[in-house]
Amino acid sequence: MRILIADDHGIVREGLKSLIDKQASMEVIAEAEDGLAAVHLTKKLSPDIVIMDVSMPNLNGIEAAREILRNKPNTKIIILSMYTDKHIVKESLEAGALGYILKSNLLDELLKAIKTVQANERYLSPRITGIVIEDYINNKTADKARKQIKLTTRERHILQLIAEGKTIKEIARVINISPKTADANRRRIMNKLNIFNTAELTKYAIREGLTSLDF
Repeated sequence: MRILIADDHGIVREGLKSLIDKQASMEVIAEAEDGLAAVHLTKKLSPDIVIMDVSMPNLNGIEAAREILRNKPNTKIIILSMYTDKHIVKESLEAGALGYILKSNLLDELLKAIKTVQANERYLSPRITGIVIEDYINNKTADKARKQIKLTTRERHILQLIAEGKTIKEIARVINISPKTADANRRRIMNKLNIFNTAELTKYAIREGLTSLDF
């Protein structure tokens, strides 16, 4: 199995690579520091599996998963996260990830998760499985309200970059659009969310798992 690791913390990538490279049937072929690099390297190298942190600068793991699977639909994706928030888990699964592992259980569960998703089956940390089942049974009102506000993929990406302190010119350069288009998207995001200042936009982005700002 050819594996790509994407995490903005070098020590995490080093630990994962060390564990994986000890397995005879597994090989780490590349590492990425953020979601944009993960998308680029996946297009170039076509790994079998991408192991990816949910919170990364420039492009988070959920949006990177969507982009990767648009270009390489046979790629298996495992999301790493410290979050147990059910809407973040749900977004990850809806983006196409087959695995979701809590970082607190990473070393114990990673190899099992890799083998499970390689067989085209889902792997969720036990705590996450319980959350998903509970949410399915309860179908809470808060989730219904959240669904009413639906940002596009580009809008979610721009919101993440805003929360990370990027200027409109920097956002335009990262996404490869004009500053005018970037600003129009920013205004549309504000209108959709009914939030009209950067501080509150940042809080929303963190709450929704688009960024943690812990880079």
